[in-house]
Amino acid sequence: MLHPVADLAAATPIYTALLGVAPSVESPYYVGFDAAGQHIGLVPRAGDAPAGPLAYWHVDDLEGALAAVVAAGATLAEPAREVGAGRRVATVRDLDGNVLGLLQDPVT
Repeated sequence: MLHPVADLAAATPIYTALLGVAPSVESPYYVGFDAAGQHIGLVPRAGDAPAGPLAYWHVDDLEGALAAVVAAGATLAEPAREVGAGRRVATVRDLDGNVLGLLQDPVT
């Protein structure tokens, strides 16, 4: 689950206190926490990014998954892009306007 925030540095202590753990990953574009079997990430809010949390579904083939959900009726919200370390993400909107995230980890 990703939480878009206006200021990563200011948001990090709040989530650290809430989750009771220090970040497992800290970078200028991402802060991640592993807490209670879940991964919670903070990302800078940009453009028309949703103001609330955004769930990402892990997929093996980002372009194929994007094509499939768009063919099924979703609208592309943000095209595929790399967000660091080879990880790629994209978002679509379903017919009700909900934002759905797709995430592909690098092949190792």
